[in-house]
Amino acid sequence: MVDPANRPAVLTRETLFTGRVLRLEREEIRLPDGLVTTMEIVRHRGSVVLIPQPSAREVVLIRQYRHVINEWIWELPAGTLDEGEDPAEGARRECEEEIDLAPGRVTRLGAWYPTPGFCDELMTFYRCEDLCPPTGTAHRDDDEQIEPRTFTLDEARALIASGQVRDMKTVFGLALIGVSASASTSSISAT
Repeated sequence: MVDPANRPAVLTRETLFTGRVLRLEREEIRLPDGLVTTMEIVRHRGSVVLIPQPSAREVVLIRQYRHVINEWIWELPAGTLDEGEDPAEGARRECEEEIDLAPGRVTRLGAWYPTPGFCDELMTFYRCEDLCPPTGTAHRDDDEQIEPRTFTLDEARALIASGQVRDMKTVFGLALIGVSASASTSSISAT
């Protein structure tokens, strides 16, 4: 049986790249059984995923172009935390930036690692309610082409079932509020 207290020893660490959102490191480690191996690790400040709900039966999704997959997809609004930013404040900021609405109430639903095999990003999920026009001066990032739209929960289910929602954080976030593709057979066109 593996002893969880017995952790690998880091022998060397090298930063390969530092960018706007992440840092790529290479570590040489000695595993508990003595094997020495190399790991490439993506270091990330963390992010927030928003579940904006104008009402208990609605959710706001955004349609955004994702260059990495060369597709426009529907997803929950989300964003990287600023250095040292409190996640709840980051959720408020991102809500204003991405859907042009300020949440009166932000509720933390939990935090999870989406890809712990190579990345230390921690995604914190927040339900955003009591949405109203923003009072601040939040603005979108220059590279963000975003179209926010309010869907009923049934319509969100249909987007998942039809493959228009292919983003894991969105499927998981919607499941947190009880939306799953198997719960509905209705279909809509969101293009």
